[in-house]
Amino acid sequence: MTLQELEGFASQAKSDLLAERNVNGYWEGRLSDSALATSVAVAALLLAKRKGVAPARGADLAKAGLKWLDENRNEDGGWGDCPESPSNVSTVVLCWATFRMAAEEGLKFHDSLESAERWLTKEAGSLAPHALAKVIYRRYGKDRTFAVPILTHCVLCGAFGAGKQGWSLVKPLPFELATLPHGFFKFLRLQVVSYALPALIAIGHARHHHRPSLNPFARIMRLWAKPRVLGRLERMQPESGGFLEATPITAFVAMSLVTSGQEDHAVMREALGFLADQARKNGSWPIDANLATWVTTLSVNALGACGENPLPANECAPIRDWLLSQQHRVVHPYTNAEPGGWAWTNLSGGVPDADDTPSALLALKKLGTTDLTSIEAAVRWLIELQNKDGGMPTFCRGWGKLPFDRSS
Repeated sequence: MTLQELEGFASQAKSDLLAERNVNGYWEGRLSDSALATSVAVAALLLAKRKGVAPARGADLAKAGLKWLDENRNEDGGWGDCPESPSNVSTVVLCWATFRMAAEEGLKFHDSLESAERWLTKEAGSLAPHALAKVIYRRYGKDRTFAVPILTHCVLCGAFGAGKQGWSLVKPLPFELATLPHGFFKFLRLQVVSYALPALIAIGHARHHHRPSLNPFARIMRLWAKPRVLGRLERMQPESGGFLEATPITAFVAMSLVTSGQEDHAVMREALGFLADQARKNGSWPIDANLATWVTTLSVNALGACGENPLPANECAPIRDWLLSQQHRVVHPYTNAEPGGWAWTNLSGGVPDADDTPSALLALKKLGTTDLTSIEAAVRWLIELQNKDGGMPTFCRGWGKLPFDRSS
């Protein structure tokens, strides 16, 4: 490629990038359709329908989601993280369990169910619950952040049989620990990452409801903790109803509560409302609502990478003001993060983190901000987030050695 061709390519890329801004002048960040998100959203809506508490459009949304999954299988019969991604065992297990439950509800998609069963039999050697659980636990090792919700999904969908037997494959989560002050969590070495605290509470509560511990002290402790942790879950839920603005974690919370005697709980109702709002016209759901802050800062930094002003001054000001308005100004109810950071989204469920905060700082520098108070708060926030080993976690200092919490 000649220099002239390279300059032409860069000019076209810049024009295309600028054309992607929304009417407010920033970039929104639409995520791909997701088979994983669609399968868990459909399951949550069908379980809510059984209890008579599904949103008004819940049945139609569930049917549309199943149709989308049916039409977006890979050639090998499975599903990946998004259309055309390689099939993986986690997503296929979730889709399989959802199609099994759907069949019991009269929504029969025989080809998808059979292809999922063939794929899983090849991968796990069997459709026996213990064989599938073994594969899932092996995939994630000591980290229960994903393994336990996936297996809970299977149990609640009836894929692991009726009664308490299936719950024996779901390792208990110590949800009663959520009654402790947030500062204690760093000493507990929990086997879930910090951002998964709502799932720790809701799934731990569901397992206790269906299969209480044989230890009498543990039973008494969890009965005492139940109203307290549910109260904490309610305080953590953002205005949108979606934890992290994410379909999967919100669906796991909703299905866990609706099947464990909490079908009238405010958290469950708000979570179902979020799922209904996130459904797309084609029947699918995304993993997360949007990445507006993240892609806006990346775009500004890319446009200003050559040392020139990224945009004319009159176009910089609206983006600069919008970014400054996204800075978190109070202690965050989810991770207990101090003020000063940025999340990946401008929506209420975002959580400040060590990816988006430095990217926002770099973008604000290129946009010519003079708000030193905001800049100093962000720098201080990053410094105080630093782990003892000198590295940076994503959300919470010193929580543990799992992804997002360890230095990376």
